Amino acid sequence: MKAALYPFESNSSPKSTIAGKNDRSSGVVIQVKATGVCRSDWHGWKGHDDDVKHHGLPFIPGHELSRLIHEMGSAVASSHKFQIGDRVVVPFIISCGNCRECVRQKPTIWEKQQQPGFTMPGSFAEFVYIPRAERNVSVLPPNVSFVEAAALGCRFTTSYRAVNQQGAASSPDSGSDRGKNNGPTSIGVFGVGGLGLSCIMIAKASHYKQIIAVDVSPRAMQRAKELGATYVVNANDKSNQDVRDEIHAMTSGVNCDLTIDAGGFKSTCENAAYCTRRGGRMVQVGLPLPINDNNTNSHQHPLIPMGRIAGHEIEIVGSHGFSALDMPAILDMVSRGVLCPGLLVEREVGLQEGATDIEDMDRTSPSGITMVTKFGDCAHRHQQSRL
Repeated sequence: MKAALYPFESNSSPKSTIAGKNDRSSGVVIQVKATGVCRSDWHGWKGHDDDVKHHGLPFIPGHELSRLIHEMGSAVASSHKFQIGDRVVVPFIISCGNCRECVRQKPTIWEKQQQPGFTMPGSFAEFVYIPRAERNVSVLPPNVSFVEAAALGCRFTTSYRAVNQQGAASSPDSGSDRGKNNGPTSIGVFGVGGLGLSCIMIAKASHYKQIIAVDVSPRAMQRAKELGATYVVNANDKSNQDVRDEIHAMTSGVNCDLTIDAGGFKSTCENAAYCTRRGGRMVQVGLPLPINDNNTNSHQHPLIPMGRIAGHEIEIVGSHGFSALDMPAILDMVSRGVLCPGLLVEREVGLQEGATDIEDMDRTSPSGITMVTKFGDCAHRHQQSRL
């Protein structure tokens, strides 16, 4: 099997090693057809993820994937839900269905999470094992491609939960019918990299009337406009107060029904909090870098105006990942052409170039998606671990 390993070298190993020591009767081995390059993989490589640090190196990254079922455990085969060769996709959180959080319908925060590329070998490989397939694996509609499905894997599914689930309680309305009644109609997305652009596209597909994108990159803002933003705010040449004043004016002095911090920076978090209307909701979905003495000022702890939060009855809600149980809903949006994740895919590359793209995130912050679709090119290349 060919696989890209932290710290990015090639590996030849038998398929059976993918499953480790776990009971495989309820799982499937899948032949990967497409897997996205995500900044979360960079976080794992740089030592920002406790799971990767805990189990150490070498390790296979990758968590945005679609594929063909190659092998099935005995319990999966006897259920007749899947067949060898089925085209499938999974979210990056693999839940159990039995713990107290799964019983509460909160599988995205179950305590012993399994995530390809973090707690278990990931999808920068020809084959990957997925446990509890009946719960975590979804068959693709015929008109959804492997690349489109893999593009959903992290940023679009995460955005769907942030906007349409965690963000929905900003009014009694929720989901995709907000354009038909008096539900929330304005959303501000702070930071429009890959995750933020996905939030823009989910908001457009969900009939938000006013979609405001805030960023410092002209290219990111242009893409946001192309993908559905009705307004863009260039924060590069403005103070935080200027950004807040501009959004206040855009929304007729009300501010946004829903704000999303998709950047995870001090300024994006603070501005999202200040730009949420009275009784509105802010969703924190962008992941901040760990704080240490070497971080620049932009990576310091945000200062949230808690007096304003209390006085204006603003809700601040976290959002993490996506439940496999909701995968049919977002696949239906793609199948109907309401959501087009392929618009964010900029390049298709091989394993080695995909690994290089993770390393390059030290210097760049790509807004589009690079998709690994070729799995036989990973030459031997060694680099000292950064963990």
